[in-house]
Amino acid sequence: MVTVTDPHDGPTRRPRPDRPATDGSGPDHAATDGSGPDHTEAAGGGPADGGRNRATGRTVGRVLRAAVVPTALVAAIGLAGVVLNRVYAGDLLIRLVCGAALGAVLVSVAARRLPSWLVAPLSVAAMLGATAWSVRLAADHADLPGGFLDVTADAAGNAVPRLLTAMIPVEPAPDTVLVPVVAAWLAGLAGAEVALRAGRVLLGFLPATSLYVGAVYVVGPNAGPAIWPTVAFAGLVAVALAGGRAPGADPTVGLPPGVRATVRVRATAVSAAGVAVVVGLAALLGPVLAGWVDHRPVDPRRYVPPPRVESLDENPLIRISGWALDPQRKLLDVSTRAPAGGPTTIRLAVLSDYDGVTWRVGATYRTAGRVLPVTDPGPGVVDTVRQEVTVAGLTGRLLPAVATPRSVDGARVAYDPESGTLIRPEGLVPGLTYTVTSAREQPEANLLGTADVPAGVEVARVLRVADGTPEPLRRLAAQLAEENGAPYARAAAVEQFLAEHYRLVADAPSGHAYPNLEFFLFGPRGGGGQRGTSEQFAAAFAVLGRLTGLPTRVVVGFTSRGDGPVRAADAYAWPEVLFSGVGWVPFDPRPHPESTPRPVEEDFRPAPQSPPPSEVPEPTLTPPTTPPAVAAPGREVEDRGGRTPLLVGAGTGGLVLAGVALGVLAWRRRAQTRNRLTRGDPGTRVGGAWRHTTDALRLSGRPVGGELSATEVADRARQALAEDAGRAGGSRPAGSSGRGGGSRPAGSSGRGGNSGGGDPVGLAELAGLLNQAAFAPGTLTDAQADRARRIAEEYATALRAARPRWRRLLWSVRPGPLRWPR
Repeated sequence: MVTVTDPHDGPTRRPRPDRPATDGSGPDHAATDGSGPDHTEAAGGGPADGGRNRATGRTVGRVLRAAVVPTALVAAIGLAGVVLNRVYAGDLLIRLVCGAALGAVLVSVAARRLPSWLVAPLSVAAMLGATAWSVRLAADHADLPGGFLDVTADAAGNAVPRLLTAMIPVEPAPDTVLVPVVAAWLAGLAGAEVALRAGRVLLGFLPATSLYVGAVYVVGPNAGPAIWPTVAFAGLVAVALAGGRAPGADPTVGLPPGVRATVRVRATAVSAAGVAVVVGLAALLGPVLAGWVDHRPVDPRRYVPPPRVESLDENPLIRISGWALDPQRKLLDVSTRAPAGGPTTIRLAVLSDYDGVTWRVGATYRTAGRVLPVTDPGPGVVDTVRQEVTVAGLTGRLLPAVATPRSVDGARVAYDPESGTLIRPEGLVPGLTYTVTSAREQPEANLLGTADVPAGVEVARVLRVADGTPEPLRRLAAQLAEENGAPYARAAAVEQFLAEHYRLVADAPSGHAYPNLEFFLFGPRGGGGQRGTSEQFAAAFAVLGRLTGLPTRVVVGFTSRGDGPVRAADAYAWPEVLFSGVGWVPFDPRPHPESTPRPVEEDFRPAPQSPPPSEVPEPTLTPPTTPPAVAAPGREVEDRGGRTPLLVGAGTGGLVLAGVALGVLAWRRRAQTRNRLTRGDPGTRVGGAWRHTTDALRLSGRPVGGELSATEVADRARQALAEDAGRAGGSRPAGSSGRGGGSRPAGSSGRGGNSGGGDPVGLAELAGLLNQAAFAPGTLTDAQADRARRIAEEYATALRAARPRWRRLLWSVRPGPLRWPR
């Protein structure tokens, strides 16, 4: 109650209002602004209207001051989206990040009167809804197939790796916008709660600052310096600190004079210390930060491995022989729209790396959107080809397309710009349909005759010749290079030489290692040499080309006849040569179907080779032709007495050393056999069983060459066992030789047939297990590995039992298997 003195009636009491005004304009504060009830005047303007206007102005001022911090916070988070969008295509990411920041801050402002523990669940629930909406919008923008739940689950499970492996510019898709949207919402929620509810404005900008720094780090060296966004971000923080708090009254008002002075001195000291700390940090860190302006930032994408391909996709060249044996197998269904009719070449993989054993893709695939990066075409003709492809029997991850793809619809892909090849990280499945638009280039033929080839570090990968090149290949390459000086002439000479001297067949065994190529080029025509699939033709061209200084690579693909199925018979490999100013030019070294190859010996005769160490006959010891010297008559007894102990000691020591050496050899041979047959995964153990079998053949005097397939080796092994059985029975199969090479017994097949009395120990089964280990790794079981071990042991035991007694004794101590190359 407030006491009011009346001059006539004395003191009276007037009830106090139940809820006094919070802005100082209530009845109890009438005297402060002249607008109380005791000073109300007539309508028409006056002190009452002025008071209302001032109150409205103060309300608007409070609203504007209250909006400074939330607005600056939303803008700061939006700047993080602007920085990150420098590696994105379009502006969809900026809109989504700004929307997430605005939604998070508005939820915190609207729930400011609720308990703090209730704000986070409400904001997270709103975040889930906003994220779902963002995913739907991004999916529609990227035109992704599949249902909403499938797309969302895929984005949630692969968001981080795909964001860091996506090709730049990154297409806004569900998996590439999910992390920025969620991070922007959480930064807005944390910043609003700290800055608005707790009143810590500077600390409230820490989440937005962390998000901004993270965006700069993710962009790395893939965009220019973010100068103006950084300056704008710092300005927003300064504005929030300056205008986000209403001017308050002096906190020392009402304190005693002594206490007031002490408080003011302490506040001044604290402010001065803070300024000193800021100035000191600026002086220390300023030069360091200035030195980092021109420093190339670290690219975080290098720490995340891009999608990998499987072994068959890393070397699809080995699939040519398998496809050739099943020519009617349907791999694809293709519908083509191109300005020119006729066959179209579809590229599956580009193999640039060769180590003397295997051609490999060696590509770095980055997740890409529908639109792929554009490269400058060569000087030739470029036309647009659009194909709709439906996968039928093709397996793996490599995605066939006409070179060079520009856009892909209907499938999520990863792309290697250097080779222009595509993969589908999830793998191919029957029924998958996608559309590829490609820029097909046709090199300018008039430039090839005078075109040079590049050299240097940039093309060292496609010029590298692995160690161990056979000498005949080098001599043939030198002969072709001597007769043709210009690069294109050398390439044409290699193409012509292969097309004129070799036969294209479908049943040649797979293989493009140095021994395979040497046998293909120089092996006896009647023994399987000088014939091969497009695998051997393309690989031989590429190796001979590199030996003559040409940058080469091997490409695997298909020939499409417009619309219709693409079958296994349409698969083939071809080489390409890189010419300066022209680009990669394809060559076709395959012979014409109706041509008859000329013998290689007519144009090239390699120097005779020395036999491998395993086939060099061991020298026989012959007695010396010079008779021993005869001692003088007078010294015979003396010499004999002095030499006898020495000879006995030397002989005993030699026998001991020989025994130790034989024991060590036997122990090492046994350890080698045990490691081969019992250690490692099933595929490794099957390979060890196969080496145990081939070593037994060599120990029996029947080495096999590296050009033979596993089936042919098994056939010769069965023939060797049959020969031993024939000798044990007093007969020898007609026409057989003691070294397993030469002619075979009547009825033997040489390509896996059952020769020489059947297959008593299961060598054909062992060859099949070896092929399974090579072409289907990871599918063998322990039981199959144990079966391979038993077959190898039984075969080695059978061969050893057929040897003479003294050779059986030396079987386990011969050092050959320890040093024979694998």
